[in-house]
Amino acid sequence: MSIVLQRIMLALLVMSMITRKSDGEFEQWCIADEQTPDDELQGALDWACGGGGGADCSKIQVNQPCYYPNTVRDHASYAFNSYYQKNKHKGGSCYFKGAAIITELDPRSAAKNVMANVIILATMSSCLDSSAILYEMKYRCKS
Repeated sequence: MSIVLQRIMLALLVMSMITRKSDGEFEQWCIADEQTPDDELQGALDWACGGGGGADCSKIQVNQPCYYPNTVRDHASYAFNSYYQKNKHKGGSCYFKGAAIITELDPRSAAKNVMANVIILATMSSCLDSSAILYEMKYRCKS
């Protein structure tokens, strides 16, 4: 497959994962930054869930629907997004002392198509570093 065709396919793939609100704006999600160490994520997660953040963390508790995958990074992403969605129009941010980032790639729709997307990205790996895109597509429970 030619490089040009691979790049076109990648652009279409990424655009299909970006969702718009009804008013034409892009939706945003707040997720844990892949580069943040687990101990920093845990501190930010503790604040978001109980130390004044007000995130709804009930679904990431044991025996709840979003407990798995049971990692600090996945639980932090859930809590960060819960806080951000509740507070973004009241001045709340997605900073968490540098532990979080904003994405416009819907983690919910990406999870539905992850296998097809991984196959497409694997065929394109010769023309780009797909690790950032694969990170965005990693399964996360919707909040």
